[in-house]
Amino acid sequence: MLKISSCLGLLLCLTLSVSTGGAETEYPLTPDSKPQPGVAKGDILKFTFESSKIFPGTSREVSVYVPRQYDPATPACVYVGQDGGGFNATTVFDNLIERKEIPVLIGVFIRPGVVLSGNTNALDRFNRSLEYDGLGPDYVEFLLKEIFPAVEKLKTTDGRAIHVSTNGNDRCIGGASSGAICAFTAAWERPDAFSRVFSSIGTFVGLRGGNEYPTLVRKFEPRAIRVFQEDGTNDLNIYGGDWWMANQELERSLEFSGYQHDHQWGNNGHATEHASAIFPDGMRFLWKDWPEPVQTGATKNPFLRDILIPGETWQAVQELRSMKISSNSFHGIRANDRVTLHNGFTYVTESGSKGDKAGRVWFVSASGRKQVVDGELKFPNGVTVSPDQSLLYVDDATTHWVCSYRILSDGSLEHKQRYFRLHVPDTAEDSGAAGMQCDRDGRLYVATRMGVQVCDQAGRVNCILNIPKGAISRLNFDPLNNDILCCTIGGETFKRRLKVKGALPSEAPLKPAAPRL
Repeated sequence: MLKISSCLGLLLCLTLSVSTGGAETEYPLTPDSKPQPGVAKGDILKFTFESSKIFPGTSREVSVYVPRQYDPATPACVYVGQDGGGFNATTVFDNLIERKEIPVLIGVFIRPGVVLSGNTNALDRFNRSLEYDGLGPDYVEFLLKEIFPAVEKLKTTDGRAIHVSTNGNDRCIGGASSGAICAFTAAWERPDAFSRVFSSIGTFVGLRGGNEYPTLVRKFEPRAIRVFQEDGTNDLNIYGGDWWMANQELERSLEFSGYQHDHQWGNNGHATEHASAIFPDGMRFLWKDWPEPVQTGATKNPFLRDILIPGETWQAVQELRSMKISSNSFHGIRANDRVTLHNGFTYVTESGSKGDKAGRVWFVSASGRKQVVDGELKFPNGVTVSPDQSLLYVDDATTHWVCSYRILSDGSLEHKQRYFRLHVPDTAEDSGAAGMQCDRDGRLYVATRMGVQVCDQAGRVNCILNIPKGAISRLNFDPLNNDILCCTIGGETFKRRLKVKGALPSEAPLKPAAPRL
């Protein structure tokens, strides 16, 4: 355990250290952050966790705070703190729980992982940036699948068992610097597991992709997350970005997208004194009105507002004929996807066979004549046409591109461009694009790993629809009720009613209005 502590101290010095000295007179602690007469202190339990499968080989110290008011008969709310805690959190919890300003909660304070070298002449591997700065679901899955079960094996000094709530509305997560973006990522990836975030001097900059959050927050459907931010005008401005500007940019994105959020800005540098002084206010804001659930607000993204019906969400259905393909073979072609136009033209995508460097896009005439019209895509997958049926769209699933071609009168293609640029998740090297469909206004809906990415005719992702789970394999508008968008995820079919209607390729072409440029 001493080895872990010394390594973490070195890590914080070598990377983006969080200072704890030098500004105490400017940001004094309030009585909320100091022990008060008559207020019982909670228990602190500690253990070392060394059996992670998500971050293999890591060792870390975990501290667990249990308030005196905790009753094991009722699963408690929880606060998860990165870097082992901070902000005088346990004292704040003692005071605020005593006054019933926040619910009874268990605090779980976790150090970042270290892979010990086992050799005095070799350096340990420090996992802090990997675990905290990286986007994606790994850290939140680590909490849910590994840390929480380990916590629930503990007992307090007076023999009480530990039970934490499984409801995301009962869970808060926070941290400073990289620990702050880590907290936001956990809630962003799993709002069902964490709905409240405390962020101090958050590292929303270009270290491992955190600079993308302000854009993603604006494009995605709002998620049920409440956020409290803190930062100072003298925060870092180094190779990775400008922390002060990045935090303001995220705050403006949260406002734009209708999130419940608040902030307090100071003039501090990359230090936590200001955050410690206001931590009680942050907790009161994040837990206000509990147990009422955190709600999403109204986004100002016009593209989401144009297509979504308030209150309409994805609904699981047993079967939709529109999602079926009779066979994966079409005229001897091993089809990934196909589209048949009003004039009888059919275009089929096919993966490359063994030894082939690329897949193929086929044209099949109404009489059955077939020819390869593009043999240079890596993995052509989804295929559809523009509403006026003058352009063919093919997504290349192993890249972040959807290609656009002009369709000629004989079915051949010209003027190919990598036209639509898709977002790619941190967990993959590609978009994983699958099925595609257009609506009658010319928007292109693309099934991807990140959700349904909706592009305008100019090739830009304007918004992204959340999906229930996993990656989408197929996507189309129901031909019988073509204001219903249908998707297949992991063998299950879901539907969602929209304000717009699909442009069905089998129907007569129609010309949409020009895009906003």
